[in-house]
Amino acid sequence: MEKIRYGIVGFGGIAENRIAKEGFALDRCRFSNPDLPMVLIGATDLNPKRKEAALALGLKWFDSYDEMLASDSIDAIYVATSNSTHFTVAMQALESGKHVLVEKPMTTTVEDARKLCEVAQRKRLSLSVNLMMPKNIYNVKARELLQQEAVGTVEYASLHMEFLYGKDPAERATWRCASPAEVGGPIGDVGGHCLDLAEFLFEERIVSVRCVYYPKTLDIAVEDGAFIIFRLSGGLEGAIRVAFNQPRGGLFGTIDNLGYEIYGDNGVLRGHGTAFQLSGHKDEPVAIGLEVKTSDYMKSYAMTQVHNIYQAQIAEHAESIRHHKPIDGMQGLHNIALVLACHESATNGGKEVLL
Repeated sequence: MEKIRYGIVGFGGIAENRIAKEGFALDRCRFSNPDLPMVLIGATDLNPKRKEAALALGLKWFDSYDEMLASDSIDAIYVATSNSTHFTVAMQALESGKHVLVEKPMTTTVEDARKLCEVAQRKRLSLSVNLMMPKNIYNVKARELLQQEAVGTVEYASLHMEFLYGKDPAERATWRCASPAEVGGPIGDVGGHCLDLAEFLFEERIVSVRCVYYPKTLDIAVEDGAFIIFRLSGGLEGAIRVAFNQPRGGLFGTIDNLGYEIYGDNGVLRGHGTAFQLSGHKDEPVAIGLEVKTSDYMKSYAMTQVHNIYQAQIAEHAESIRHHKPIDGMQGLHNIALVLACHESATNGGKEVLL
């Protein structure tokens, strides 16, 4: 079966280092001849200086997005532009008959996300969003342990992605910190991942959120951080903490703290570094981990069959195209609805918002 051919629009640092080098396995030193259902053909960016980086990876450089969309060599578009342009760029691709995989959030409004889903479903095109943390084998194992009641009956869950970003002037000027319209900030940038991961771990939808912002300590235009209480369809409540104003020491402390604690009546399940961009490869800068601790024992899990989370996410999209079972985009729509519900709650004193 032929590989699905992708083009990336928006070839910044994430697109180059995470999507191209990892997701499409163009870092040949790390990924040698993986059997993947997709191939990256080319890239384009409004910044012509990104051309050199694309050519260095053996990619075709398209001088414009219109040129990419008109090319018969491209089956699908990976959208890696700034958040506020996701809707326009993705809609252009769908209207051109291209399948779409877009960075999260899929759009910056629920209405725009719904429009993308409607067009994709009408045209039988696959539309998905890069919420890749459920692809992490440690998170897959965590869900399996919860199914087996390894810590007994779960009573509470706490997920967190807190770190320091925006204190430096260069970071402060980025779209994540400088423009609320981008729906970046801690809630949009990492909170969406935590909300999605909670739903994955417990195999239930979040049906309500309550949220408050952290006190301001950074000179950034977006929220510094947020405390979110979520309720799942089965009744379980949990908390999410996301922040740009929380120092965690050096690299190890920062990444190790990106994870979760799940409290049962017979123990605690902890993920260390499992809510991040890492996959568990041995050559990554910090080792991620998973452990169960009860009053009787503690067990740590070292997963040996690790797969790259970006490769898995893109492969899922590619396989949906190859097997004519398009993804409907509804996960992305639901996720941006959750993110915006958190902001709605925070601006109304933490009032519960139903989904």
